[in-house]
Amino acid sequence: MAWTQFDKFKSVKVKQESRHALVMLARPSRSNALDDTMWTELPQVFEALDKMDDIYAIVLSGEGKNFCAGIDTASLEADFINPSTTAQCPARARERLLHRIKSSQHTINAIELCRWPVIAAVQGACFGAGIDIITACDIRYSTDAATFCVKEVDVAIVADVGTLQRLPTIVGQGVASELSLTARVIKGEEARQMGLVTQCFADETALLQHAHRTAELLAAKSPLAIVGTKRVLIHARDHSVSDSLDYVAAYNSAMLPSKDIQEVFSAVVKGRRQPRFSKL
Repeated sequence: MAWTQFDKFKSVKVKQESRHALVMLARPSRSNALDDTMWTELPQVFEALDKMDDIYAIVLSGEGKNFCAGIDTASLEADFINPSTTAQCPARARERLLHRIKSSQHTINAIELCRWPVIAAVQGACFGAGIDIITACDIRYSTDAATFCVKEVDVAIVADVGTLQRLPTIVGQGVASELSLTARVIKGEEARQMGLVTQCFADETALLQHAHRTAELLAAKSPLAIVGTKRVLIHARDHSVSDSLDYVAAYNSAMLPSKDIQEVFSAVVKGRRQPRFSKL
């Protein structure tokens, strides 16, 4: 699929970077807060990237000073503070709200469901929906000065698009509870110590350089192995050890006889060269 398909998007920018893609939240004047347009466009971007066979990883960043300040206040007001009262049937009004919440969940889920690994590169503020976004990513890096906050309780909302489900598996139940109930702001180094991010960097330049290097490192490996490892990790998170072992046994019994294994053997064992893998 042509890269020009991404030119139509207004709130998200997409660029090809060698063998990986760079996705940028692109509302810098609003600190990349999610408005209705971004809620709609973000899943379309990741669903399109999922179908592409000339990239093998994705770096996700935010344009401007902040990664993502959460939900745009105008969108929040329209949905929850001054919602439409035109519905004559209360059940229909609740059904519309349910549909809106499920649609928002789909936006975040699309990041996780994309087969290619997604690397979050966080600078500035990452609040509210920003946490939803990065917890759906596979790898997370930040600057030392980046700030993180599960903000929802401060605006009288129960976080409902992924943070309360994914964060405990990343930082542990106790830490996730403390962050979610207090809305305490943490900085990059503390986020690293608790495992929310794996590395911190002095500035945005160093952060993005490392994120792009990591993406290219992934892109050099067997795409079958990379895609399969992501799927098995996500399955293991949501299932018992026994179920997960059955899943990976079935997965590998179907996928292990591959030309990628033959290429690794030929390149590394016999040829003493870097393996070269074909597209999926």
